[in-house]
This record gives sequence, structure tokens and C-alpha cells, in this order.
Amino acid sequence: MPSPERVVEDYLGHLAVERGRAQNTLRSYRLDLARYTGHLASSGRDDLAAVREADVAAFVTALRTGERPLAASSAARALAAVRGLHRFAAREGLVPTDVAAAVAPPSLPSRLPKALSVDQVDQLLAGCVADGPTGLRDRALLELLYSTGARISEIVGADLDDLDPGARTILLHGKGNKQRIVPVGRPALAAVDAYLVRARPVLAGRGTGSHALLLNARGARLSRQSAWHVLRAAAEASGLEPAVVASVSPHTLRHCFATHLLSGGADVRVVQELLGHSSVATTQVYTHVAVDTLREVYATAHPRALG
Repeated sequence: MPSPERVVEDYLGHLAVERGRAQNTLRSYRLDLARYTGHLASSGRDDLAAVREADVAAFVTALRTGERPLAASSAARALAAVRGLHRFAAREGLVPTDVAAAVAPPSLPSRLPKALSVDQVDQLLAGCVADGPTGLRDRALLELLYSTGARISEIVGADLDDLDPGARTILLHGKGNKQRIVPVGRPALAAVDAYLVRARPVLAGRGTGSHALLLNARGARLSRQSAWHVLRAAAEASGLEPAVVASVSPHTLRHCFATHLLSGGADVRVVQELLGHSSVATTQVYTHVAVDTLREVYATAHPRALG
């Protein structure tokens, strides 16, 4: 008769030794599984083999509606730990069946990405006005982000050889080390050219010969965190409304890139390719944003929109 607590310890040991999970992950699993074993104890379930699918489902409900309800994402994370526990117990022959396999996580709220208007993006980019080496680099960074729709990590990870000014393209190294070639617009190329001619040699002279396209003040590769600070500082200096500035995130210019392309009539599969999404379903979230924008224009411009 395997007690839930005993199986939890065996499972955590399996994750640590055989799966090599990080300590932070193990701590999160231990916390979530402690909640679960507490729930089972309060229900009189002292044998994991006696637990039924309804008990697991009741645990998820309790997480969402209890005295201190969890967000859907936190409840989904806790269920993932519980499902892993039951899967392990079934595989080890400690219980006859995996009763948690069919329990669905709570629905996560649909979060549409926040996209700025074209005028707001222009204003954001205009907030980057410094003319020194780092100022020119910052302008090149932001222009590249909006021109290519790249993730910040992809732009700071780019090397000099990845940029092809003649072809007006840049080679990006995406998730899973997948590579894609993306066009670069003329304003971005002009900003990058100004940086390469007037700024990068100065920054490179302070370092040890990095091949990175974008360098920090010490001549090393610009970090993702520093690039995010550049974006944030430009937003704060741009004069945009405080609510708009507060909405700026590391993915803001990527979201704007996708939304503005779709609003301009680009095919969703072309945008998918440019963004490096493996599934078109991931890209289609931007079609909802684009439709919302078109609906607003329709409502204010068409004489019978409100009729």
C-alpha cells in the first residue's frame, strides 16, 4: 500500500537523479505535491492506489476555488506535477493505472499581445536620440528589432557575418538553433551602417575582438537584459503616454512587426516564416489583433458602422 508521501519522495528522487532536474524545479514540484498529498489526506486517501480520477479533478478545483485560490497558470503547473507523479507510479507498478492522465488543466486566459500603432512605434524609436557610440548602437538595436520582428535574444546573438547589407538580410538563430533569413528595411540598414562606421570600432577597441554585431560599452556582446533596458529607456524618453510606456515589454517591437504586417495585408504564413514560428497557430494570435484594429477604423470611418 504505497502512501502518497512515500511515492512523492521516490518521484522527486527520480527527477533529481535520473532526469537531472534543476533544484528550483524540484522545489516547485515539492511544494505542489505537498499541496496534493495534503488534499488527499483531507479526503481520507492514504493509499495512492486508491486515488481516483475524480480525486485529482477535485484537487484542481480546490486550487482554483479554495480559501487562497491560485491563478490558472499556477494550478496548471501543480497539475503537471501531479500528473508526473501518477505517471511515475503507474510505470513503476506502484499503482494499477494512471488516474491523472485524463484530467485537463484549467483553461488559461487568452492573452493577446500588446501592439503599438505605427505612429507610436515611430515615437518610440525617436526616443533613442543619443549620438555617442552606445546611442548609435541603441538606435541600430531598436530599428533591427522592429524591422525584422526578431526576438531580443536573436538580435543580440547575431554576429557581424550574419548581416548581409548587400542582400538587405540578416541570418537569425532562433529557438532550437533553427536558422532563418529575414529581410532588413532601409531605415534599419541606415541605422546599422551608422553604428558600424561611427560606433562599433570605438566599442570594439575596448574589448578583446568579439564577433558580435552589437557590442556593450566594454566591447563584449550586448546582453539580452541590457537590450531590454535600452528598449525601456527609449520608451520612457519617447513622450508616449504612461500607460503605453508601462505596456512595453521585451517582445513589444516583435508584436508590432507582426501586427503591422498583417494589417498591411501580409499572408499569415509569410509572417509565420519571418517570426520563426513552427506552427501557424502561434502566428494567428496576431490576426485577432489586426482585426481589432480594422474594426476600430471601420467603426469610426464607415457612415453606417453604428447604424
